[in-house]
Amino acid sequence: MRKEVRTNLQFVDVLNQWDPFHLKNGDYDTEIADTVQAVHELDDPIKLAERIQAIYEFSFEKVIPLDECKKIANELLVIKGNQSCSL
Repeated sequence: MRKEVRTNLQFVDVLNQWDPFHLKNGDYDTEIADTVQAVHELDDPIKLAERIQAIYEFSFEKVIPLDECKKIANELLVIKGNQSCSL
């Protein structure tokens, strides 16, 4: 499996486990796709957290506290960093 595909699957796993609105049935497919795209575009954890917050707010009309978004943004950026550092 290509490294990029593996990394994207790791992003999806982390985001599926996050479940910020406690839906329990993984109804975040669109938000996850948008968030994975944002991770590829952004390296700044604050900007990524704000983008994640906006993505989920747009879909659910509820605001996730920025601190929660920062935690998930940092997790995603660690995965991204590991991907770029591997041989």
